[in-house]
Amino acid sequence: MKQTILSNWTLMRFLRLAMGIAILVQAVIAKDMLFAFAGIVFTAMPVFNVGCCGTTGCAAPPKKNQDATKDIIYEEVV
Repeated sequence: MKQTILSNWTLMRFLRLAMGIAILVQAVIAKDMLFAFAGIVFTAMPVFNVGCCGTTGCAAPPKKNQDATKDIIYEEVV
């Protein structure tokens, strides 16, 4: 858990954290509990490095390297 919180900090993760904190501050100023809950959720997501699909749920799988090529057979159409 400690390693998840302290590692892999990117610019996008910092921006998500700043946006979550901004939402939380606005909720406190407006005294809105529903908005505060959303602020807590949006602040916790970058801290724990989770998103809508988990840590790597939305990532596309790496392309498999296919060294073998197939010969294409052409047929002449007259």
